[in-house]
Amino acid sequence: MATTGNQNGSKNGGDGDIAEFELIVPGMGSDHCAGIVRKTLQRIESIEQIDTNIASHRVRIRSHDPELQTETLKQAVENAGYDVARASRSDDEQKADADDDAAIDEAYLDQAKKRLWIAAIPTTLIMILMMPHMFWQPIPAYLAIISILAFPVVFLYGGAATHKAAWRSLRNRNANMDVLISMGSLPPYFIGLAGFFFEMTSFMEMAATIMTFHLLGRYLEARAKGRASQAIRHLLDLGAKTAHVERDGKEVEIPVQELAVDDIMLIRPGDKIPTDGEVLDGESHIDESIATGESVPVLKTPGDTLIGATVNKEGRLRARATRIGGDTFLSQVVRLVDEAQGSRVPIQEFADRMTGRFVPLVIVIAAVSFGVWLFAADTLRPILEWGANFLPWVDPNASAPVLATLAAVAVLVIACPCALGLATPTALMVGSGIGAERGILIRSGEAIQTFKDIRVIVLDKTGTITRGEPELTDVVCAEGVEETTLLQLASNVENASEHPIARAIVDGARERGVEPGEVTDFRSAGARGVSGNVDGKTVLIGNRLLLEEEGISDLEALDRSLGELESQGRTAVIVAVDGRAAGIVAVADTIKDESAEAIRGMHELGLHVVMITGDNERAARAVADEVGIDEVQAGVLPDGKVDAITALQEKYGQHVAMVGDGINDAPALTSANVGIAIGAGADIAIEAADVTLVRGELTAVVEAMELSRRTFRKIVQNLFWASGYNAAAIPIAAFGLLHPMIGVIAMTTSSLSVIGNSLLLKRQFHSIDKGADQK
Repeated sequence: MATTGNQNGSKNGGDGDIAEFELIVPGMGSDHCAGIVRKTLQRIESIEQIDTNIASHRVRIRSHDPELQTETLKQAVENAGYDVARASRSDDEQKADADDDAAIDEAYLDQAKKRLWIAAIPTTLIMILMMPHMFWQPIPAYLAIISILAFPVVFLYGGAATHKAAWRSLRNRNANMDVLISMGSLPPYFIGLAGFFFEMTSFMEMAATIMTFHLLGRYLEARAKGRASQAIRHLLDLGAKTAHVERDGKEVEIPVQELAVDDIMLIRPGDKIPTDGEVLDGESHIDESIATGESVPVLKTPGDTLIGATVNKEGRLRARATRIGGDTFLSQVVRLVDEAQGSRVPIQEFADRMTGRFVPLVIVIAAVSFGVWLFAADTLRPILEWGANFLPWVDPNASAPVLATLAAVAVLVIACPCALGLATPTALMVGSGIGAERGILIRSGEAIQTFKDIRVIVLDKTGTITRGEPELTDVVCAEGVEETTLLQLASNVENASEHPIARAIVDGARERGVEPGEVTDFRSAGARGVSGNVDGKTVLIGNRLLLEEEGISDLEALDRSLGELESQGRTAVIVAVDGRAAGIVAVADTIKDESAEAIRGMHELGLHVVMITGDNERAARAVADEVGIDEVQAGVLPDGKVDAITALQEKYGQHVAMVGDGINDAPALTSANVGIAIGAGADIAIEAADVTLVRGELTAVVEAMELSRRTFRKIVQNLFWASGYNAAAIPIAAFGLLHPMIGVIAMTTSSLSVIGNSLLLKRQFHSIDKGADQK
């Protein structure tokens, strides 16, 4: 039995008996359509997993039958009523690029436009003739003219494609939207032909109008969905097309597809970085806004990493390619956005159940409406007499067959499973696209729904609230000692050590204009301290216990300063020269500039903020007080973070999010209800979390939370509107108060309103950006 997963699962290259396929189905425009495709493919016994993505029109299939042919899959989908633009097997090594996808989408849109024009021109002529014929002067041979004009609309090109899809769908024991349109357009045309033999109302105008508005809806949906799903195509278009590399001592230009790992790239000012790499020579500012959403260019020097598709602003760089093709940061982002757009939201299960039974139910309602009006029209006429007071198209005096036909056709054409099927995917498309532009990568619709309910957010201290790199923060001199002298002696000795605290002291001294000199007789006492000889002076640097053991004098004079620094979370060491305390140098993992602002934003969202750290209680409390943390859990080792998350879930319920670096914190990120990996540039573990923030800034957490809440709100609005529309419109049509021509317009409007409401999400975030810029 096939499973219908929603993760675009990783390829199982080592599984020799697993075959993977990809189909592109341009007409799979909603979850209703995707459900029919999945249901059809599930009938093939060897299929294990089916993933559908209506944003990219892709169907990914895993089968345990290596002999399964792409033609079998293509035939199955086409039998369900949907054309397949491309069918490929993963081991064919035919990678589709952005241009291929764009060409398929463009061809589908052009086809929809051509079908619309072929239908619209005759239908317009029908409308022009119908008005004077009905209200002014009967036109000779009107019925013959109308039947000729309506024929190409109902039966040729667009109409033929609709009927063909409907027939294939019914033959495959499915019922899609095309079935409703065929049943709403074919009977009126054939009934209208009876007018050549009997005196009766013509329905052929209605048949042509229904088909034309159906084709108009398809065209407008394709255009609107193109806008909603442009995120991936935009990301793919950002990449460089060519690269300048060194080959045999010469500079040559090659397509980026020919780049290999360890190629030496030459990047001029204004060039896009061809692929992920590492700077070897030169320095420049790089515009990384496409990856991080941060508009301020970042300085890159030798040893720094480069992200492909970012822009070199002014310097000339020589860099080594480190990742190519599908391994690059941009490819990871595209894969994650594609995954998010193809995912499903738990709230969507109701809509899925509805759409699965929707079309058969509508056909039953239409048949019942026809029968009731045909045999009990006189009983129901008071309803029409009431409606005629404010609805000009209602005719209480029409015959029972006419009323029955109008009611049944109106039910068929006003029902809109597409609106229900578009409700969630379009909001996910737009939301994930906005996130990608801002460096916020949300893995799935489930994460969006869970994220909105988060009440507790857990922050790792090092690297999340703080920079993760100790810096020299304080220099306290004993009486008679100058700061420059103290720093010179301390940096000379510490320069011989590789300890992070030693490196922070040396770097801090350099920033203050003190270059480290020579040291002799260097010795290390492990974590307790170091010593050495500088210009004939014995210098000892370490904690108070070590200096006490060495008999250093005048320590009491520094005790007050030492206690104050440690209470502020600083790591303070004492410097002694020739047996006498000369001063204190203190280092600290400094707090990021935006941390306090971010935590204020979390409080405004109603979140309880918890900090987990391996530091001691006093140091942790100092950081927490400075940024406004609500709760501190200190002394927690890395393997104890999972237990801490579990304890918080027991206390506050399943509403706990964890923010960490995505690498060391991977187990805790997985155990949290929502794991948020926060990193800088390409060095982030995208696979570790539900939400990945490309920028290493906590403010992005607040932005991600706001985005998820707004996206979910749009999903709820869309589902409410689509469900409410169908619940209200179908009974109105069944009671004979809705003309089929009005119904088909309402059906088209329903789908477009869902897409339009999702697109409003973009406008809302652009408004937020403008407001922030004005501030």
